[in-house]
Amino acid sequence: MSEAVKKTDAPEAENRSAAKSQAIDQQLHDGDWDSLHTLPLALLPLNMPSLLRAKMLKDNHMRTMVELFTSGSGASGRMEVEALETVFDDTDEFKEDLAILEPMEKLHSFDVYSLRIELRRLGIFIADQAGLQLSERKAKELTSYMTEFTRPLLSQIYGSGESEIEDMDQLLDMFKSPDKSEVIKNLKMIADKLGIGLMDVPMFLEEYGDVFLSLAYYKGALDEIIPRVTKFLDELDEINGNYQVRQMPRFEETCETLQIRFNDITASLTGRFESFDRNSKSLWDNINATTFQSMKKMIEAHYVTIGGVLCGLMVKMDSWDEKFPNGRGGPVSKAD
Repeated sequence: MSEAVKKTDAPEAENRSAAKSQAIDQQLHDGDWDSLHTLPLALLPLNMPSLLRAKMLKDNHMRTMVELFTSGSGASGRMEVEALETVFDDTDEFKEDLAILEPMEKLHSFDVYSLRIELRRLGIFIADQAGLQLSERKAKELTSYMTEFTRPLLSQIYGSGESEIEDMDQLLDMFKSPDKSEVIKNLKMIADKLGIGLMDVPMFLEEYGDVFLSLAYYKGALDEIIPRVTKFLDELDEINGNYQVRQMPRFEETCETLQIRFNDITASLTGRFESFDRNSKSLWDNINATTFQSMKKMIEAHYVTIGGVLCGLMVKMDSWDEKFPNGRGGPVSKAD
């Protein structure tokens, strides 16, 4: 490579790196990193700084849009992936980025757990795996859910005794600087049960924490969305009871169809989580490397489906609440 090319490439690489860093900071601040329906494009191995600063999101029709900019007044520059060709020059760098964005456009959810599965399936390599983790802020929000999953693990280590350890991070920190012989003995017991070496226990604990953090994340989203769906279905009954609305052809049939579909969807989701709960509670009855990996694979097999359904529900309820905030709006406009 010539010196001239090196001089040209270096500033470009620096610009991409700076754009990526700036985009990550902003999107972490905005909460996009933890979203079901928003994908910070800084996560992807793209070339163009303007795309690294952009994001993908689902609109109220569940179409995937690229948002190039947004203003404080609410205006934003959104377009479908195919329309990017009208904005960017047809360079090799743009073609490479487009080849990544086109399959991403078809994904049903952008949560980090679905993305891990889908990016692997698509063969898109992410150098910085930290981007496929929940933010520290979100993880802390989910502490109450995680307690349910970490209690059996802590019980195995500490038995019935009292413990100052309350979460996975504290447990991992404790293992890195062990100062209690009893803890080491119990960790050795876990290693023996799992059929792994003592020094492999931290990796197991990290995997355990990540798997159940994913459940906590989805369970938190489900608990947020169910009351909103219930409220929406109650509104449907009120709308359908209006005299003017009842004159609309086939509206009552539409309401019945919506109610059946929403109830089926929420029942399916809650059924899956009940199954996860049963399996997680029985996991420690006969814990070993095989039973844990089996549990892990079972949960991960549901990431894409659960993420997609929760994303769809969240987008639809957000759209409804945005259009009719605090119950505002008449029955006819809501029916329309």
